[in-house]
Amino acid sequence: MEKESLFSLANPEFWVLVALVIFFGLLVVLKVLPGALFGALDGYAAKIKAELDEAQQLREEAQGLLADVKAQREEAERQASGMLEAAKADAKRLAEEAKEKLEEQIKRRAEMAERKIAQAEAQAAADVKAAAVDLAAQAAEAVLTARLAGAKSDPLADAAIRQLGSKLQ
Repeated sequence: MEKESLFSLANPEFWVLVALVIFFGLLVVLKVLPGALFGALDGYAAKIKAELDEAQQLREEAQGLLADVKAQREEAERQASGMLEAAKADAKRLAEEAKEKLEEQIKRRAEMAERKIAQAEAQAAADVKAAAVDLAAQAAEAVLTARLAGAKSDPLADAAIRQLGSKLQ
């Protein structure tokens, strides 16, 4: 088989090529192909532009939200540091108050112990005095008993009885 040239009028592929060129030529002349093609490209470009605009808007919103979050974090950190300082001040104040109360309580207990010691000393002194009085009374009783046993009457007692009679009148 002999191969025919592409541009031969007897070659069916030539006529397909001519028909295709005429078809595309008509599309260009009637502005069907360029309008549709350019319309599709314009639509695609508009869609991409809208997406870029939306992405830019979302980026700006995200940056705004990021700035808000940073501001809130800084405010929270300031509040936390303020609360920490207040807690430290309260702890220091409470420690000082507790120290003062403890010192006051120790002072009161020391005073109470001193009073109890003074009372115990006074009680001991009173007990010693009472024991001395009892001992003196017993000694006086023993002396008087011994004197009276030796004498029938005591001249001092007789003199005291006589004086008593004159004083009562």
